[in-house]
Amino acid sequence: MRGVSLSALLLLIFAVSAVAQEAAPSPNSSADTLSLEQAVSLALANNRTIKIAKLSAQSDEDGIAVAKTYRFPQVTVYALAAQLLTPIDFLFKEGSLGNLPGVGPVPNQDINIHTPLKPSFYGIMEVNQPLSQQYKISLNIHLAKLNLELDNEKVRQQQETVASQVKKAYYQLLQTQSALDSSDENLKSDHELDRVTTQYVDQGTALKADSLAVKAQLAQEEYNNLNLRDSIASQKEQLNDLLGRDIRTDFRVSPVSDATPLESNLQAAQTQALASRPELRQARLQIKQAEFNRRVTKSSYIPDVSLSFHNISLTNVQLLPSNVASVGVLVSWDPLDWGRRRHQLAENTIQIEQARSGASETEAQILIDVNSKFRKLQESRLLMHAAEIARDSQKENLRVVMNEFEQKAALTKDVLQAQAALSGADHQYQQALLNFWTAKANFEKAIGEE
Repeated sequence: MRGVSLSALLLLIFAVSAVAQEAAPSPNSSADTLSLEQAVSLALANNRTIKIAKLSAQSDEDGIAVAKTYRFPQVTVYALAAQLLTPIDFLFKEGSLGNLPGVGPVPNQDINIHTPLKPSFYGIMEVNQPLSQQYKISLNIHLAKLNLELDNEKVRQQQETVASQVKKAYYQLLQTQSALDSSDENLKSDHELDRVTTQYVDQGTALKADSLAVKAQLAQEEYNNLNLRDSIASQKEQLNDLLGRDIRTDFRVSPVSDATPLESNLQAAQTQALASRPELRQARLQIKQAEFNRRVTKSSYIPDVSLSFHNISLTNVQLLPSNVASVGVLVSWDPLDWGRRRHQLAENTIQIEQARSGASETEAQILIDVNSKFRKLQESRLLMHAAEIARDSQKENLRVVMNEFEQKAALTKDVLQAQAALSGADHQYQQALLNFWTAKANFEKAIGEE
């Protein structure tokens, strides 16, 4: 019976071990590695908010095509099929058209031409080829193209926003993974401390209270470890959503370089920002847009001159010709506007100055933003380095105390104090690491980097 019980116990232990290994999160051995560059590339290609912004820009291309159609002849057709409600009568009295020598009066008697109440049809076709309007049409085409450029810059701005969000999510995932690695090390240390303490309790060289304190710390660290694993799972889902793919896609992150040339050269960073930030490009395009609006207003002083063809068709109307066609030059002009165009030009001039002032302010704000993010990045880098040294120091101190504890030269409380000091130092390091990655992402966005 003892043999059967022992066999059953061993089978139970193996089963529990297998279930635990299956339930425990694997180190993503089968998951693909996702680099930061790949993550940003996937987001720019698949992110839904970027696709919406691109659709707005695509509609502007149709707007340009619409503006170009006004260069060509404009054909207008009017047709009216109607029933006469009153008859149309033409009365020509005797001699109303004159009196010719040798002929007499024309007509020689009263003549009444009567159109009875019956259906009639009136048709007018007008074809106008713009001539002087070509200049105004050209200005409107340029305005439509500027709208396209503005929306393209809005797409770039949305791309930069998404890229920054992806980087922050990626960096946060790296930081959480670093915290999980530290937690795994702490778990190993806690398990070893628990084993040694339990052994000492059995030998009577340690108190049961010491063992319970170690087990409590071990339980807390197991909770922290599980919490970090859950955080990684949630962060992966959020990152997958930003990438526009199935949130259940598993992947591994890879370390990234913590320094780039621009992070140590403020002047180069400023130059890069002024050349790349879409906000500044939008501000400069708005200046051009205001200038073209003023030119469009000024072009209203030019009369509209068109080459015009007209054709009028009438049916079931007596006396009038059934078809009349003419070709000529059509001029349309509003010479008296009561100062409307002058005030519009003044308004456009003010708008140009506003756009120029806005561009200058945008440039200044970009430089302030870059300078601030540059300094913040330098500060966070130094703080991370200091926190890393402090953590490594506490790790070494814990190692020494653990060795002394195993040699029975230190008490359990000394080990717990050393572990608490390491936990505090590690927390400060993880916080400094998160601040650094956040500052790095903000700096890269400030310089207009995708």
